[in-house]
Amino acid sequence: MRLTETPLAGAFIVELEAHADERGFFARSYCRDEFLAHGVAARFDQCSISYNALRGTLRGLHWQADPHGEEKLVRCTAGAIFDVIVDLRPGSPTHRRWFGLELDAENRKALYIPKDFAHGFLSLRDASEVFYMISAVYEPAAARGLRWNDPMLGITWPLAPAVISARDAGFAFLDAAPAAPAADR
Repeated sequence: MRLTETPLAGAFIVELEAHADERGFFARSYCRDEFLAHGVAARFDQCSISYNALRGTLRGLHWQADPHGEEKLVRCTAGAIFDVIVDLRPGSPTHRRWFGLELDAENRKALYIPKDFAHGFLSLRDASEVFYMISAVYEPAAARGLRWNDPMLGITWPLAPAVISARDAGFAFLDAAPAAPAADR
């Protein structure tokens, strides 16, 4: 497995190093020691799946407020998504910057997302499925959201959303009042 830091400090792209033979291949998708060697001490307490029936489904941007902050390792296991993270850490040199990456079943890349990052994605194909490893058990009262099309962020989505929940569509902009809870993941 290979970890490559993104332009946002502390967030990593995780790529498999496959060992192939006539059967197919085998690869580690997570290794505590590899993550620790890159300064990531995440311990994952929960795993979740997001199934997105239609191309153009947008979810996010979501995060959990302290003390329930979540680190995530996100991988697309079917279809394809454009995965986006936003650094919300006040003292960070990449504060309020975003990064996007295509994750799909073919490239098998994953994205490690630190605490205090907003996260969202847009499905690029029908029947896209996303697998999350999460460092904290979901706490509905700590759920927060940020508007996916905030002009201050200027996220360049690869296509216009076709499906978005009313809650996600109604989140506040970055400089508005504190974001409402994000009950639907």
